[in-house]
Amino acid sequence: MTMKSFALYILSAVSLFALASCDDDLKKMENTVSSNFNLLWKEVDEKYCFFEYKKDSIKDWNAVYEEYYPKAMACTSEEELFYVCSDMLNELKDGHVNLFADFDYSSFDIYKGNPHGYSSDLFENSNKYMENSRSTSGLVYNLLDSGNVGYVRYRSFSNEFGDSSLDIVLNYFQNTKGMIIDVRGNGGGYVRLVELLVSRFITEKTLVSYKQKKTGKGHNDFSKPEAVFFKPSENVRYSGLVAVLTDRGCYSATNDFVLSMKGLPNVLIIGDQTGGGAGLPYSSELPCGWTFRMSECPMYDRNMNITEFGIQPDVKVIFDRELAFREGRDNVIETAIELIKNN
Repeated sequence: MTMKSFALYILSAVSLFALASCDDDLKKMENTVSSNFNLLWKEVDEKYCFFEYKKDSIKDWNAVYEEYYPKAMACTSEEELFYVCSDMLNELKDGHVNLFADFDYSSFDIYKGNPHGYSSDLFENSNKYMENSRSTSGLVYNLLDSGNVGYVRYRSFSNEFGDSSLDIVLNYFQNTKGMIIDVRGNGGGYVRLVELLVSRFITEKTLVSYKQKKTGKGHNDFSKPEAVFFKPSENVRYSGLVAVLTDRGCYSATNDFVLSMKGLPNVLIIGDQTGGGAGLPYSSELPCGWTFRMSECPMYDRNMNITEFGIQPDVKVIFDRELAFREGRDNVIETAIELIKNN
């Protein structure tokens, strides 16, 4: 397809770039390669929240425009334009920056160069930590160390649980000295589940984090930090020592969970640094009907440290894969058990 025919193609009434937005201003925008690309770049420029924090690790956003705009204008199909825009967004190195079309979506590989310590080959199949385990709403739980330690494996915050499931698990652990919550390799999901889970381990209204909002178009235009508090659950709560197992695969909502749990008096974070992904998302649409999202609201810990790049554990333990496959033992879980026993 020539560039001339492509231009006619995207401007035609039956174009695959059909307008899908209900927003009046968006409907009035010309549906061209240039307008779609420029709006996407501009929205990121005005709303993305981590430019200042990533200034030493990502390209200048104006330089990104100069690099990718000619590439966009040289596209001869909607697929080509989509992947040019995707490559541009991936310059931000942020798993929360995504572009969605009906034929594909883009997402930065958050695990690139950061392998997690969790081994699905070992833990999703038969092993001693899962023998006689039970399951409710995505929570796989068991008793370890002759019943002295409770163990919960939670694979994804996309697996929804409710108060009744948490009551079942915590009642099962009522006579244990401590419990382990293993969220290694958990890439996130529903943020609303974080408070539901954390509320089972606090006894009073508790400061867990701070957040900011964009207030203007400048890269540093933010509101004052807003404190985030969680209230204790009125259902079953757990008062023993809690060990949260982490690695580089803990991202997004899981990062928020670790952020909220770290610093609680009865909680230890054990394992490797989390993967980050602490920006609450903003979503919008392009004239062509594609949707996109980006990190707009940065999150901080109780001491106002940014958590986008991950959270350090209280006790650093790197998963020993050779030991796991040779002897079927997980050195991170074993460390947590020993710390609970000796508490």
